[in-house]
Amino acid sequence: MDDRQLQLWVEQISLTSFGLPFEHQARFNRRLRSTGGRYFTCTHDIEISWLQYEQFGASDVEKIIKHELCHYHLHIRGKGYQHRDSDFKQLLAKVGGTRYCRSLPQSLRRKEPYRYKLVCVSCKAEYLRKRKADPRKYVCGHCKGKLRLLTIEMAHA
Repeated sequence: MDDRQLQLWVEQISLTSFGLPFEHQARFNRRLRSTGGRYFTCTHDIEISWLQYEQFGASDVEKIIKHELCHYHLHIRGKGYQHRDSDFKQLLAKVGGTRYCRSLPQSLRRKEPYRYKLVCVSCKAEYLRKRKADPRKYVCGHCKGKLRLLTIEMAHA
C-alpha cells in the first residue's frame, strides 16, 4: 500500500463511518514508532504509522484511522477533539475506533543505550538515564538525598 491508496482508504472510511468527506492529506510516516497516527491541527493532515500497518495489518490500522478522523472531524467543527473531551470519547466509541494502538515489538523500537547514571550521595541508589539530566532538579526517590551525575563509559566492540 502506498500514500495514494491510503488517501483513498481514509476518504472512504470518512464517508462510511462519519458520513462526512475527508478533504485533506493522509500519508504514511515510516518513523512513527510509539504512536499509531497523528492529526495535525494546523494543516488538518493525518499521518499513519507504516510499521503499524506492516506488523498488525489493515484491521488495526482502520481503527487508528478512525481515531485520527475523530480528531479531524471534531476539530473542524469546533467541538472537543482532544482525548479528554467527552465529544471525542463518544464519537470514538460510536465509530469503533481504538483509543490506543498496539505496541510494536521490541526489535522495531529505537534502542538507545543508557549513557548516564544519577547516583544518590546518601543511599547510593542508582538511576539509569539515556539523556543527560541536571541533578540539581531531582532528588533521590528513596531517601530524598542529593544526586550526582556520572557518565557511563561505553564499551566499543
